[in-house]
Amino acid sequence: MTYAILPLTEDPWQVFTLDLTIDGEAFHAQIEIRYLPAPDQWYLSIWDHAVGEMLVNQIPLICSYEQLNDLMLPFRHLRDGKGMGSLFCLRNTDQPKTADPAKGNLTEFQVLWGDTWAV
Repeated sequence: MTYAILPLTEDPWQVFTLDLTIDGEAFHAQIEIRYLPAPDQWYLSIWDHAVGEMLVNQIPLICSYEQLNDLMLPFRHLRDGKGMGSLFCLRNTDQPKTADPAKGNLTEFQVLWGDTWAV
């Protein structure tokens, strides 16, 4: 299984492209990561960059702790049944300031995206 670590910064609106292989198939994605102050939460959206189609719209980055929380699980039907792989938000430090990424601490977490995690 291979995973890419998303290049996160504290910028409240980040857009970048990422080439990765999901379950053996090449995928060219455009990623948007936004911070919304009202819920004090970071959100992630994904487009199929090759065709300009939005696939995932503003899912909250919720951290995995004792059990892996695959944020892409609800999207396994997309891309003609090929799915979106698996995406995990993990702590990058032992004691982040908040349980999930919030204002000023996104870089205390890592977001990994890649092959589908088999439960």
